[in-house]
Amino acid sequence: MLRKVMLSAGLTAMLAAPLADACTRVVYHGPEGRILTARSMDWSLPMLSNLWVFPRGMSRTGEAGPGSLEWTSKYGSLIVSGYDIATVDGMNEKGLVANMLWLTSSEYPEADGEEPRMSLSIWAQFFMDNFATVAEAVEYTRTNPFVTVSKDVPMQPGRLTTVHLSLSDPSGDSAILEWLEGELVIHHGPEYRVMTNDPPYDQQLALADYWRGVNPREVLPGTTRSADRFVRAGSYIDMVVQSDDPRTAAAAAFSVIRNVSVPYGISIPNAPNLSTTRWRVVADHKDRLFYVESAISPNIFWVDLAKLDFAEDSGIRKLDLGVDMVDIQSGEVSAEFEAAEPFPFEAGE
Repeated sequence: MLRKVMLSAGLTAMLAAPLADACTRVVYHGPEGRILTARSMDWSLPMLSNLWVFPRGMSRTGEAGPGSLEWTSKYGSLIVSGYDIATVDGMNEKGLVANMLWLTSSEYPEADGEEPRMSLSIWAQFFMDNFATVAEAVEYTRTNPFVTVSKDVPMQPGRLTTVHLSLSDPSGDSAILEWLEGELVIHHGPEYRVMTNDPPYDQQLALADYWRGVNPREVLPGTTRSADRFVRAGSYIDMVVQSDDPRTAAAAAFSVIRNVSVPYGISIPNAPNLSTTRWRVVADHKDRLFYVESAISPNIFWVDLAKLDFAEDSGIRKLDLGVDMVDIQSGEVSAEFEAAEPFPFEAGE
């Protein structure tokens, strides 16, 4: 059964970090179908993230040994890698966006050997490969169980990687997928626009309800803690300018995700949900634009997915950005991608 999934593990270089990944994700609902998803990547150590273009027709496995799920990618995608061993963010050619964020309180049941298996490293990629909408992805997840496998964090025996996943699409639909006490919990609907880290989503929603009684123009919680970021992002995304102009909408989305970013150089011992923001991305679902901003670069750059060739025989391409995206880019960069061999998704055990 789907509830028998054991989710976690994988990202070796990431997992060596003494503190966990944080992050914030928020969806902007502008007029005339101008939907954008903004996300920050917060991590306690320097992070290697590159941009990759994956075409249609790629043969995939769940990278989890015998019984791994197998599929052929139906849609091409532009993705952000984590240490070139996992997909942590991205948008496919239909405008479906997937974001993987940390959730310390995740708890996963033991696998029973009956369902197909999948490594966490390819979990987000699976959805972008196969689905055009959030509704399709949620329906599949509820009716076709598979097991996602894990291993311990390196140098931290007994501690598993723990994440949750968000999905969004051009209609403004959204879903949050979490594993809590061995049960898969899916929040599905356009109202689920914000995701941070702990506590679990039901508790985050309760906190947000409390703050709805306060005038957000007078007072909002201001720390970098996950619950405070959740409230601020949810408040500001409705307060910023609402526009169908792609540049104005992107500016609005970036202004919110910057507001909930963690200042550069900060990480707090024993606080796994607090770490330096390394990069931010904004995906424009309507125009299929994918904006990228490194915390240590003076420029925003972007990729116009309409200028990418996702044909089955077009090959895999990579834009090498260096550690913490130190290699400076500017403007529209679709022509800067170069042919590359695919990175190996980290295998689960």
